[in-house]
Amino acid sequence: MFHRTTKFLGVSLSLIIINLAAIMERADENLLPSVYKEVSEAFNAGPSDLGYLTFIRNFVQGLASPLAGVLVINYDRPTVLTMGIFCWALSTAAVGASQQFMQAAMWRAINGFGLAIVIPALQSFIADSYKDSVRGAGFGLLSLVGTIGGIGGGVLATIMAGQEFFGMPGWRCAFILMATLSVLIGVLVFLFVVDPKKTNSITHSTGENFDRDELLEKGNGSVSSIWMESWTATKAVIKVPTFQIIVLQGIVGSLPWTAMVFFTMWFELIGFDHSSTAALLSVYAVGCAMGSFLGGLVADRMSQIYPHSGRIMCAQFSAFMGIPFSWFLLKVIPQSVNSYYTFAFTLLLMGLTISWNATAANGPMFAEVVPAKHRTMIYAFDRAFEGSFSSFAAPLVGILSEKMFGYDSKSIDPVKGSVREAFALSQGLLSMMVVPFGLCCLFYTPLYKFFRRDRENARMATLKEEEMF
Repeated sequence: MFHRTTKFLGVSLSLIIINLAAIMERADENLLPSVYKEVSEAFNAGPSDLGYLTFIRNFVQGLASPLAGVLVINYDRPTVLTMGIFCWALSTAAVGASQQFMQAAMWRAINGFGLAIVIPALQSFIADSYKDSVRGAGFGLLSLVGTIGGIGGGVLATIMAGQEFFGMPGWRCAFILMATLSVLIGVLVFLFVVDPKKTNSITHSTGENFDRDELLEKGNGSVSSIWMESWTATKAVIKVPTFQIIVLQGIVGSLPWTAMVFFTMWFELIGFDHSSTAALLSVYAVGCAMGSFLGGLVADRMSQIYPHSGRIMCAQFSAFMGIPFSWFLLKVIPQSVNSYYTFAFTLLLMGLTISWNATAANGPMFAEVVPAKHRTMIYAFDRAFEGSFSSFAAPLVGILSEKMFGYDSKSIDPVKGSVREAFALSQGLLSMMVVPFGLCCLFYTPLYKFFRRDRENARMATLKEEEMF
């Protein structure tokens, strides 16, 4: 009883702090897009330049993500998470203090490196903390609280952006404040979070749920053995067809989400003030938060009814819904401040329906098609491929808006915005949303054939390892 209580308290406290880390991670991600307009004025940068800032962070994050899988082989996940959090906190503060565009770009790249370490470790932590039947809800809860952080970070930065504090522009203060809070969360992670593998091993003496993977990997501390284990895990992950298919859809499906960083700038160009823009984006974020959690719950239920296809159907539904909502939001609704409530209602419904994929399908399915010891690696390589390719979406939106649809940053009124430039930006956004959503829905289809086989193979591999032990 004592062991069970200790394990429960340790897991509960760890999950609380992990969710706090997810809140700060999403808040950090939303900082820059929320102050695009102010950053544009500070550095005299157009949409393509602003897109480059998002590109460089996402691209570095994608390339560096496999490092998370390597680090987790040699260190426990709380240590890895702490290193990543401190890295992103330092770079966030440095972006706020940057005086030149290239300085900001360099620190954004370092920010991507920190996120590359944190995100896969967070995902594998959640995968190991929940059973298969409720893993969608676990990922949904992580996404829900993370989105709350995104709302907080976005609203805080948007509201602070139009003010000054101690003679410093508000957007710079927002970056420094967020970095300080991130450091505090990093300290909590290092001091109090316990890796699920260790909490599982506590019950060894009672014969319950012992994590054999930890013993199998113990003693392999040399550099050569670490890289050999990393290479083995890499091969095991990349050759899984389910992984290949989800990554393929993710490369395309993440393009619209990366392009959405321009929503703040688009609403301000239409003529909405900082508070109205923050409110609209908060409504959208609330919709996405509720939708991601709802999607996880629905998919858990569907996977019990249709074990081999339920999650796939949920993912395809969510991806498809991105097409009509993107079209209605960017093409049908009049781009005027008088359309405020129409925008708000559309954004809420859009968020509720298009945010299911990661929690309903991708995260839970990844956990089922590889042995537990390779989970961090599979999430890391997913971020590597998706992040690297999707990073091109933001600069492409800027380039399309400027070169094809006539966006001119010199024509913008700092207070009233510019309806003409807002329309040009919306055309660029539409191009990077409708088609990718459709392709994403289509690319899930092969999973109906491969997911069942890959899941059975992973279960057999786990059973063989346990028998060997």
